[in-house]
Amino acid sequence: MPAINTRKAVMLGALLASTATIAPAIAQDAAQADQGDNGGLTAIIVTAERREQSLQDVPISASVFSGAELERKGVVNLNDIQQIAPSIAINTFNRSTFINIRGVGIAQSAPTSNPGVAYYIDGQLIPHEQFIGHTFFDIGTMEVLRGPQGTLTGQNSTGGALYVRTPEPEFDSNFAIGDVTVANYDRYRVVAAVNVGGENVALRIAGVHEERDSFTRNIAANAQSQPGNLNMDAIRANLRLRGMDGRLNVNVRGEYFDVRSDNNAVKRRGDTVSTNPFEIQEDGLSFQDQAGYRLSAEARYDVSDSVQARALVSWQDGYTHDQTDGDRTATALAVPANLPTSGANTARFPGRVSNGDTQFKTLIGEFNLLSTGKGPLQWVLGGFVMDESVPVTLLRDNRNTLDVVQSNSSIITEAKNTSQSMFGQVNYYVTDALEVLAGARYSWDKQVYTRFAVPGPPITLPFTSQVTSQQLTGKLGVNYHFGANNMLYVTASKGYKAGGVNLTPNTPDFKPERNFVYEAGLKTELFDRHLRVNGDVFYSDYKDIQLSSLVGGLPVTQNALAGKSWGAELEVTAQFGGFAANAGMGYLNSKFANSACISDTNAAGTDPGCPTNLRFVPKDRVLPFSPDWTVNAGVQYAIPLGSVEVTPRVQWSYISEQYATPFPSVNTRVPGRNVFDARLTLDMGRKYKLEAFVNNLTDKTYIASQIQNSSSADGGIIYGAPRTYGLRLRVEIGN
Repeated sequence: MPAINTRKAVMLGALLASTATIAPAIAQDAAQADQGDNGGLTAIIVTAERREQSLQDVPISASVFSGAELERKGVVNLNDIQQIAPSIAINTFNRSTFINIRGVGIAQSAPTSNPGVAYYIDGQLIPHEQFIGHTFFDIGTMEVLRGPQGTLTGQNSTGGALYVRTPEPEFDSNFAIGDVTVANYDRYRVVAAVNVGGENVALRIAGVHEERDSFTRNIAANAQSQPGNLNMDAIRANLRLRGMDGRLNVNVRGEYFDVRSDNNAVKRRGDTVSTNPFEIQEDGLSFQDQAGYRLSAEARYDVSDSVQARALVSWQDGYTHDQTDGDRTATALAVPANLPTSGANTARFPGRVSNGDTQFKTLIGEFNLLSTGKGPLQWVLGGFVMDESVPVTLLRDNRNTLDVVQSNSSIITEAKNTSQSMFGQVNYYVTDALEVLAGARYSWDKQVYTRFAVPGPPITLPFTSQVTSQQLTGKLGVNYHFGANNMLYVTASKGYKAGGVNLTPNTPDFKPERNFVYEAGLKTELFDRHLRVNGDVFYSDYKDIQLSSLVGGLPVTQNALAGKSWGAELEVTAQFGGFAANAGMGYLNSKFANSACISDTNAAGTDPGCPTNLRFVPKDRVLPFSPDWTVNAGVQYAIPLGSVEVTPRVQWSYISEQYATPFPSVNTRVPGRNVFDARLTLDMGRKYKLEAFVNNLTDKTYIASQIQNSSSADGGIIYGAPRTYGLRLRVEIGN
C-alpha cells in the first residue's frame, strides 16, 4: 500500500459525517493555533466533501466565510453574499429568494419545481426557495460551492450549494452574546445567544428581532400599506450530547421564525405619477407573512476506530400567506359587476387584488457510513429520502381593488414530492502527492400533482397527474498536492434537477435538467501563509434548462433549450500583520446552445416561424441571470491604540449587466452596478466591539431585481437599498 505523508494522514483521519457535524468553535480554535504569531492567514476548515478538510485540499471552487468574517464584511442577509463571492447572483422578490451560480439555478418558482442551487442549514436541506433567508443570524460558517453537486450533497443540484452552519454548543462553558444594531430608516436589529455547557451536555439558544421601515413610500392618498417594511422574529436552539466514552454524539435542533411585512415594494413600469424610484402608488391591502418551524435530530456513532455511522432526520413546516395589489396602482378600475371577469375585460379593467397561501410540510432523512482511518483509501456511503406535500391556494378578485372580497379566478392545488437516492465516493492516494477520486449517485424522484381549481376551460376536477424522474450523476477527479497547502486539480461532474408537472392539464410535463461541468483549478498559499491564491477555469454543458413563464396568464415550465458556458474564478486573500485585503473575480460566458420557440411572460405575440403565442430564442443569446463579471475587493488595517484596536475598512462590489428571462428588453434588463461600503470598528477586547458603518456609500440608485408578470400581479422593478448607516455594538460575557 503506498505511503502517505503525516499531514494527509491526519487530515484524512479527521473525517466527520456532514456539514452539520463540525463544531465551528473547534475549527476557529484550530485556525487560531495554526496562525500562531506570524500575522498570517488562518486555515479555513470546510466540509464540502463530507470530511473536515482545509479548503486548500478540496477539489472544488468554493468561497468560505466564518461568522466573524461575514460580520466584518457587513453581510447581514442572504442577498449580501453576492457582494463577497464571485459568480453568484441572488434575486429576492415576492415569496422567494432565487440563487443562481454560474448562470444555473432558478429564475421563477412553482410549487412543482426545485431550485438548482441547494441550500442547507446544519445539515438540513431547505428544499424550497421561500424559506432560505429567514435564519441568517448567529452564523458559524458559510460555504458557497460552485458547480454541480451530484454526489455527496443531500439532494442533487445542477448549479451548486450553500452550506450554512450555526455555532455548536460548547461543553464546559457558560457565556452570553448580545449584538445590537441601530440604523437609519428606523432599523433595529438585536441578536442574542446564550451557551450553557456541562461536561457532556451543552445548550445554545439564539434569537433575533429585526424591524425596518421601507426604503419606498406609498404616496397613494388611499394607501392601506407601506410595501417594503420588515418585522422579523426567530429563535433557534441546539442541544448537544455526547456519550461518556466519546463514541456517540447527538445534536437535537429546533427553530421557529415569523417574518411579517407589507410585501415587496415594486415600482410600476411606466409610472406617470412619480419618476422617483422610491415612490409607488398602491391602494390595495398588501402584506406578506411567512412563519414556520424546523425540528431535527442528528446522531454520530463511532462503530469502530475506522468507521463512523451518522443519521439525520428533519421535519419542516412553513407557510406563506400574502396579498398583493395586482395592478400596482391606485387608479386602475376593477371589472364591473355586470361583465365577465375574464378575456378582454381583464385588459380593459386591470384593477385587482390577489391573495395566496402556500404551505410546505417536509420530512427528510439521511444515513451515512464513512471511513475514519488513516490509510490512503477513504470512502463515504449514504442514502437520502424526502417526502413532502405542498398545498397552494391562490385567489384573485378582479371586481375589487382594495381587498379580496370574493375570488373569481382561483388556483387550488397540492403537490406531493418524494425523492430517494443512494450515493458514495472514494478517495485514494496513489502516492503521497497524487490523489484520485470517484463518486456516484442514483436518484429517484416522483411528483403527484392534484388540481382542485384551475382557471380556464372547464375540466373534471380534481385532476391528478404524476411524473417520475431517475438519473445517475457523479464526479471523477485527479488531485496533485505539492508543498504545504497547495494543490492542482481536474474534475468532471454531473448534476441533475428533477422534472415536474405543469398547472394546466393540457400542458406537457417538464423534463429533468442536467449540467455537466469540467473544471481545473489551482490552490496555493505563499509567503509563509500570508497570501492565499485560489483559482479555476470551467466549461459547462447545460441540457434541458427549466424555464418558467406565463401562457394565457397561467404559469408554465418548459425546457426546450440547452446552454454552453465557460468561465473562470479567482480569489486572493492577504494578511500581513494588521493589514488585510481580499479580492474575488468571476468571469462567465454563458449562452444558449440551440435556438427554439418558447413562451414569453412579457409578450403574447408570435415570432415568424414559431407556433401561436411562442417567441424565438436564437442560439448564442445570453442565459438568464448570467452576468459576465462579478468582482469584489476589500482592504482594512488594524491600528492598535493602547487597549483598543481600531480597524477602518472599505470594500467594493461589481455585478455586470444580466437579464431575468431569455428575452432581452427594458422589462428584463438588470443593469450593472458598483456598490461601495465603509466601516470603522473599535475592538475593546473579548467583551466589547463597536462598529460604525455606511452601506452604499455613494448612494447609488440601481435595479436589484426585475419582476416578471405572474398569475396574481403585474411585474415591475425592485430597487436596491439606498445609502444606509448606523452603529453596531457587540457584548460578550462569561467564560
